[in-house]
Amino acid sequence: MAMVVPVIATSASADARGGHRGTQAAMDAAVRDGVPGVVAVAEQGRRVWGGRSGVADLVSGRKRGVHDRFRVGSITKTFVAAVVLQMAAEGKLSLDDTVDHWLPGVVKGNGHDGKRIRLRQVLNHTGGIYSYTEDEGFQRQEFGTDFLRHRYDTWTPERIVRLAMTHKPDFAPGDGWHYSDTDYVLVGMVIKKAGGRSYADEIERRILRPLRLSATTLPGTSARMPKPSGRAYSKLTGSLSGPGEAGRPTYDVTEFNPSLAGAAGEIVSSASDLNRFYRALLSGRLLKPRQFKEMTTGVPVVPGFSYGLGLMKLKLSCGTEVWGHSGGIQGSVSESLVAADGGRAVTSNFNGDWGGRIRPVAEAEFCRD
Repeated sequence: MAMVVPVIATSASADARGGHRGTQAAMDAAVRDGVPGVVAVAEQGRRVWGGRSGVADLVSGRKRGVHDRFRVGSITKTFVAAVVLQMAAEGKLSLDDTVDHWLPGVVKGNGHDGKRIRLRQVLNHTGGIYSYTEDEGFQRQEFGTDFLRHRYDTWTPERIVRLAMTHKPDFAPGDGWHYSDTDYVLVGMVIKKAGGRSYADEIERRILRPLRLSATTLPGTSARMPKPSGRAYSKLTGSLSGPGEAGRPTYDVTEFNPSLAGAAGEIVSSASDLNRFYRALLSGRLLKPRQFKEMTTGVPVVPGFSYGLGLMKLKLSCGTEVWGHSGGIQGSVSESLVAADGGRAVTSNFNGDWGGRIRPVAEAEFCRD
């Protein structure tokens, strides 16, 4: 079925007519707080609005564009989870399979035991597997200034899991919830073992091509960003989305090998593509009813927030419930949220990984009426 590519209005008059002044104001506030640039695209039915603030390039002063591509970080997890659920519907695997069934001996050591952890628990972060991104050495090498020497290094999934296994699990399987990037690196490995194709190939053929997400790519080990895109910036404080002290230098981190994130966060996309993906997902176009119910059955984490299978549910300040995911990776913070029926969506991106909060952009959009 053909998809209509919308023309995105970005002029001040279009903003006034569409009632997106609050959304634009939230973006402008983030830039005043120190974020280099912000872009957002909001959709409701066939109506589309795009806003931008700040710059794509701190050197040239070039403005951000609503069609810019950016690294989406953990939003990748929803794509990966959708593939697993499609494979479950086809009988290629079961959510009740243990990790060890597909990856014997891989999740083992310091209390980890893949024989006790189900794929469902890996997908919703209740298996207790330690997140490799919390390892101090990894943080120093990839999120601190050592990144500048290691930005082109390749991380294999096996290396990532071995690092995670040097730590104790966060809890026994099923006894808690803790967000773990290791979980989705393992899911990527399971997809290949169960289906014979890499998770990137499966996402391409099952999601990107059917939905015509032409701005969405899985770069693998390629460090370059596709065009159009801006630059991406970090303070390299040793953590993502941490404080960006005014006195610290700002580093251009646009190019790097995204294998350090892999199936947990390597995708590059655009705001329009992400809106299209989440609207298709929530409107039931990608999953059969049984698998869709599995994905949207969330684990309560804190009041107003639950986590399903690669999908989070939020209650906004105005009481509106939305689904989607957020993502942070070097130089980029993103969020895609969509109404429960898929009819309304907003995706926003910061091209700096410190300082400003991204949630107010979605709050302004969904809570404006």
